[in-house]
Amino acid sequence: MSRRTADAPLTSKIAILDFGSQYTQVIARRIRECRVYSEILPHDTTAEEIRRGGAQGIIFSGGPASVYAKGAPRVDRDIYKLGLPILGICYGMQLLARDLGGAVESSKRREFGPGKLSVTRAGRLFAGLPRKLEVWNSHGDKVTKLPRGFVAIGTTENSQAAAVADMKRGFYGLQFHPEVSHTPRGSEIIENFLLGVCRCRPDWTPGVFIERACEEIRAQVGEDRVVLGLSGGVDSSVAAALLHKAIGKQLTCIFVDNGLLRAGEREWVREIFGRHFHMDVRIIDASAKFLGLLRGVTDPERKRKIIGNEFVRVFERAAKSLARERKGRPYKFLAQGTLYPDVIESVPIAGNPASLIKSHHNVGGLPKRMKLKLVEPLRQLFKDEVREVGLQLGLPREIVHRQPFPGPGLAVRILGAVTRERVRVLQEADAIVQDEMVSSGWYGRVWQSFAVLLPVRSVGVMGDERTFENTVALRAVESRDGMTADWVRLPYDLLARLSGRIINEVRGVNRVCYDISSKPPATIEWE
Repeated sequence: MSRRTADAPLTSKIAILDFGSQYTQVIARRIRECRVYSEILPHDTTAEEIRRGGAQGIIFSGGPASVYAKGAPRVDRDIYKLGLPILGICYGMQLLARDLGGAVESSKRREFGPGKLSVTRAGRLFAGLPRKLEVWNSHGDKVTKLPRGFVAIGTTENSQAAAVADMKRGFYGLQFHPEVSHTPRGSEIIENFLLGVCRCRPDWTPGVFIERACEEIRAQVGEDRVVLGLSGGVDSSVAAALLHKAIGKQLTCIFVDNGLLRAGEREWVREIFGRHFHMDVRIIDASAKFLGLLRGVTDPERKRKIIGNEFVRVFERAAKSLARERKGRPYKFLAQGTLYPDVIESVPIAGNPASLIKSHHNVGGLPKRMKLKLVEPLRQLFKDEVREVGLQLGLPREIVHRQPFPGPGLAVRILGAVTRERVRVLQEADAIVQDEMVSSGWYGRVWQSFAVLLPVRSVGVMGDERTFENTVALRAVESRDGMTADWVRLPYDLLARLSGRIINEVRGVNRVCYDISSKPPATIEWE
């Protein structure tokens, strides 16, 4: 988001219909980077719902299906009658062409990977771009007959209709993926569609978001009170600052020590938010309860749900206690720092339940029956947008630029059973990771860096004696928004210091490994 504060209310919005592409979330990010608000919707969202939502344009995502396959996802045909510009990407282009009278066939020569696009007609979509573009393909079908009113505006070696347009209606189709980094000028193509075709205003800014969010919070909460789960991480910290701005003393922050936190976290939160920002912060030590509930549990989804359920119960009990203490309006709301990626990853893609990536403790991990109503003011934002909002709200950079920490805490970085001893081992190892990353100057250069305790013990030799101890894996990734990530090529001398310190200083560890997996196919966290 731009740091510019707009006087006018937010008006521009693009609806993305999701057909199951692994890049759908990336499309949403690229649109946000152009300072236009984007929202991912199921592919079967009706035309009326899109109209009511106020979208100025629609994007059909890619997807793994073939348009002519039985059960392939479709759209409400009335969408084509809304008078809104449409951009179809890969599967989205093929669906657009087929629905409007064209033809799609399986290609004898499939295209996966880099390709060259020859722009034959620039128009608004390719305005300001060269006639030869590097693009990224991922498809086995192609459009072989254009619908009436469409013309080809770009070709590749394998397709005479790699980019098509009905300029009168504002319908465009791209066989390649402009949203991925492998299409170097792809963001400019998307920006041309947003600003040149849809006539969107680049008004998705921190100032506009804060103004709208405060209004929505006040409208939702009224004069009632709110408890917020404050962890000290970026998301909950920004949520706390936003709610404090919106409702002031109606907010009470609850810091729950669940026994799964970073070393020294409780003291850090008390100092920063209670004494420095003068927020009403209550600290509850529930470590024994959480660790007791997790005893013997090894399945990561069960861990998340157990933690999510117990967090809510703690907040509900705290809300009752606070209401008695205050002798005023009751606490009816629970606020959380849920982000857009949390929502996306916790919802099956394109109606396919098997596509669920993982439940987040503050989305899919919540109990079905809650006495408190949820307030989630950040659920529209990606992580980098949250950081910008935090800075605009006046939070210091050391809070806003903290690396992400999972809501369930170290429970999802301890593979296998969670015990006090295993938590102790991981806390000490992770503290060394953070210390070395900061002192080396690498902490601010990566998205996330942390230690993982594996359910693996191996033979070692320490002090001429045989050991049979734990294995710690190190993880450091670079990312723009957490939706995709690549492992960081840390210097060998830094890795050597990390390994040496962990093995020498953390009792119970004799082996350290480095994770060199990217997302996808792996996730950033191990569970």
